[in-house]
Amino acid sequence: MAKITFLGLGVMGYPMAGHLKQNGHDVTVYNRTKTKAAEWVREHGGQMEDTPADAAKDADIVFCCVGADKDLYAVTIGADGAFSSMPSGSVFVDNTTASAEAAQTLDKAARERGLHMIDAPVSGGQAGAEGGKLTVMCGGDADIFEKVKPVIACYAAKVILIGGSGAGQLTKMVNQICIAGLVQALSEAINFGQRADLDMDKVLEVISGGAAQSWQMVNRGSTMSADEFDFGFALDWMIKDLGMCMEEAKKNGSSLPVTALVAQYYAQLSDRGFGRNDTSALIKLLR
Repeated sequence: MAKITFLGLGVMGYPMAGHLKQNGHDVTVYNRTKTKAAEWVREHGGQMEDTPADAAKDADIVFCCVGADKDLYAVTIGADGAFSSMPSGSVFVDNTTASAEAAQTLDKAARERGLHMIDAPVSGGQAGAEGGKLTVMCGGDADIFEKVKPVIACYAAKVILIGGSGAGQLTKMVNQICIAGLVQALSEAINFGQRADLDMDKVLEVISGGAAQSWQMVNRGSTMSADEFDFGFALDWMIKDLGMCMEEAKKNGSSLPVTALVAQYYAQLSDRGFGRNDTSALIKLLR
């Protein structure tokens, strides 16, 4: 069993840290809002600390799941950041959806301090985190990945090393690009079916058994039909993610016309006050 620190107890990090504790690991947590950390300790046991540095000082592995690059830098190389106290040879596993640049910057900073890093963004949403069924796409050194893979598996159904530092984050961008197009297509299809007076429960049941089937259809189709969006992955976070995708596309010369259009749709929804709605709220613009 490993001595673990988990930084960031949001809708994803909270259950992910819980799975690590339930699997017998010694877990210390840190969260910017201390009441959330205290709540986690009451529910799961373990320990909490007031700063990332205090939380990470004796850890074998430090996991992190925060909001964006700036939050990630704050808890690692900022004042009282985890990198200042992590023991030599320990591993930082970053589950944050961040930029590839941030992953590579922190990998370099980790190496300079005698530490190791795996960028390991996740897919599967809140339900996947709570069920311990996330997909984890990783970047980093193969030997370090093999060391931490069994621990990551505590909250994951699939854990794959894609390549070197930053490859995990780039893979997550591919994932988000796919989702953006799928949700827009599903929105248009459901809106079309409703305006044609079709029973969308039956429609979704039959087409989800064919070539149109997707995770989004199976998990979000019925709720989109019912106009329910108060759950899942907030569209404001998708705006952040798609922005990173488009910045990376500028660097590698790829074209993302559909992604750019869907990002504009999400921005319109956010401007109208729907930023905390699930990403499937794209259909609102068609109604």
